Amino acid sequence: MSLAALSRLLARASGALPVRAALLAASALTALALAAPHPVLPQRVLDGIAVLDITQSMNTLDALLDGQPASRLAFAKARLRRALARLPCGARLGWAVFTEYRTYVLLLPVEVCANYAELAATLDRIDGTMAWAGGSQISKGLMSALRISARIPEHPAIVFFTDGHEAPPLRSDFVPIVPDDATDPHGIIVGVGGDALRPIPKFDPTGHPIGLWGPEDVMQAPPRESFDPVQQGSAGSAAGAPAGSEHLSSLKQSHLRELAALTGLGYVRLQPTTDVADLLQDQRCTRSLAVPVDARAPLAAIALALLVFAIGPIRRLPIGIARRLRASRT
Repeated sequence: MSLAALSRLLARASGALPVRAALLAASALTALALAAPHPVLPQRVLDGIAVLDITQSMNTLDALLDGQPASRLAFAKARLRRALARLPCGARLGWAVFTEYRTYVLLLPVEVCANYAELAATLDRIDGTMAWAGGSQISKGLMSALRISARIPEHPAIVFFTDGHEAPPLRSDFVPIVPDDATDPHGIIVGVGGDALRPIPKFDPTGHPIGLWGPEDVMQAPPRESFDPVQQGSAGSAAGAPAGSEHLSSLKQSHLRELAALTGLGYVRLQPTTDVADLLQDQRCTRSLAVPVDARAPLAAIALALLVFAIGPIRRLPIGIARRLRASRT
């Protein structure tokens, strides 16, 4: 068999031009992937502020962390800490706290990958000693958070972690009013706590435990029905203690759902199985942002596919040559 005939055979068997092009393209894409490109593309990502209720009812021990009793605040913080490590680069998150009737922003939304250490350190330092007052007017605090969001140019979503425990308690006929300046409200109210009434730990201003809140320590809920003040007073005196259970706490789901419906926010209960990272990437918390995208994986995958395409005909080449050589000898 002549050299010219063998060359023609190689060209026909391997499809030289497509194979060469595939190898060149695979080489170029591999080099590009190694250069770690991050093109900026529009994507829907989190842009929000997580607000943590730091009032004393959030110290109630009705959650579990690693099999041990934990406070509602500790449980919420632990789930946020875990979610922070799983949020995609480009997402923007900030922290705020709520106590009394106001929300106070600690950190405006920042990109989570470039500012991971700062976000984690700030979250770790949030606790009940930051509270400047003992009240817990959830309705007003939520409206405060929505007003803050409206004043920020990007209008970040509000993700409000709370047990819904109002202190002092609300009248049964009270209906909160969404302020006019709380424009474009969006986000999620996250309910934290158990269904059963549990005692609320009492702490001094430095964070040291000093017992439990008792019925005489807090304002009890006003009566829901008309009553005779004289008879009610006599009954209260006979009992020897204020009636009511405001010194105990549970998750007030119905109240939080009403607030969510009133403001147009979503409502989710924080369960041990709740994926907070997915929750923070809900459509109610995201918006379209120009985000750097890691293109290494798709480029490498395309290069591998081209390489497989190119190697296939080459691996079949010896078989074709052997067959032609045997045929030429007969």
